[in-house]
Amino acid sequence: MPKVYNWQLGREMEYPYESAHPDWQFAFVFNINRCIACQTCTMACKSTWTFSVGQEHMWWNNVETKPYGGYPQNWDVKLLGMVEEANPGGQTWDAAQKTPDRPFGVFKGMTVFEAAKRTYSPEGPSRVLGYLPTDAEWQSPNIHEETAAGRTMQKGEWGRSAQLPEHNVWFFYLQRICNHCTYPACLAACPRQAIYKREEDGIVLIDQQRCRGYRKCVEACPYKKSMYRPTTKVSEKCIACFPRIEGRDPDLTPDGVPLETRCMSACVGKIRLQGLVKKSKDGNWANIPDNPLHFLIRERQVALPLYPQFGTEPNGFYIPPRWAPRPYLVQMFGPGVDKSVEQYVCPDRELLAVLQLFRASRQIIFQFKIEKGPKVGESEVTLPSGVKKTQEIFNDTVLGYDKNGTEVVRLTIEEPTFERSKEHVNSI
Repeated sequence: MPKVYNWQLGREMEYPYESAHPDWQFAFVFNINRCIACQTCTMACKSTWTFSVGQEHMWWNNVETKPYGGYPQNWDVKLLGMVEEANPGGQTWDAAQKTPDRPFGVFKGMTVFEAAKRTYSPEGPSRVLGYLPTDAEWQSPNIHEETAAGRTMQKGEWGRSAQLPEHNVWFFYLQRICNHCTYPACLAACPRQAIYKREEDGIVLIDQQRCRGYRKCVEACPYKKSMYRPTTKVSEKCIACFPRIEGRDPDLTPDGVPLETRCMSACVGKIRLQGLVKKSKDGNWANIPDNPLHFLIRERQVALPLYPQFGTEPNGFYIPPRWAPRPYLVQMFGPGVDKSVEQYVCPDRELLAVLQLFRASRQIIFQFKIEKGPKVGESEVTLPSGVKKTQEIFNDTVLGYDKNGTEVVRLTIEEPTFERSKEHVNSI
């Protein structure tokens, strides 16, 4: 197999195709700490794209409860076990090799592409290690919703199950769509070459004229976001609402600026920030520090990839939940968890301002600017490490700009309050 560089792993890895990169890459950040699992995003996607016969089991966007939930059921646990079986005890990280270009160090284990060479099927070795979920595993998108793990309070205890830095009883919501990976496993596995990444924005699509329904993409995708439709006998997946990304809706975007996807723009909890990041031909991210995604993902590393050890270099990133056990989060998001959580628990002035941009505008924010304001408070914060820190809060104003450089949002750290006049008909 050719060798490609994966910045999330900090090393080269094997991949069936030569490295090729788009001009811009569709990417997003989900803040798990804010999600309330209202499923508004899920239904926004469902009612827009997957409402027809044969699509009943298709949930391109879903919100599942960890540690027990999953759609399809046990999608991550099964694959983690398969990789561990192929490389027993070897799925480790070398954090000592951290550099600016290798923010998480070097992954010493095997990706799903490399582990595939150690597994065999009746058809011979596969390009990608994976499995086909059973029909039963596709049946329940909300299975184990809000089912907690951990030890509950015993008689005579008080407050134990809800103490930070991590709760003794815990669960969290994981929001999932297709990650539109840099090295898609679905693309690598397709024998028809029916799957491709768009040059303009890196969105991964399936050419349904070429697809013959072999379900190799369903088998290979580590996140199980390629799904087979039995009525048409082809596979379908999230298309990142590319008409909105292209700004082609004459009513919503008469000026042609890119819009956030349906699941993003419908989010009630304001947990989602979606955008496009500029990439060079060698795959490096352009250094644009005032792009909110670049700031959160590459500069501050507060947003982390989902299961980076699978090797697909996903372009979906998460701010981990501060209350969940660290070993579980490290398995899911890699070795950058402690740094991410400590920043989120006590954000500095700049990070606090950028966090206000989540779901603040339906236009994609390409650039932000911070106007400094007066100091309005301070508080002592105990970090998960046990270190105490004083957080200073300033009433800064954060501005967001669309692709054309037009201001689309202006927010202050302190929410403004408005007092109704006594003459108002609903005043008490």
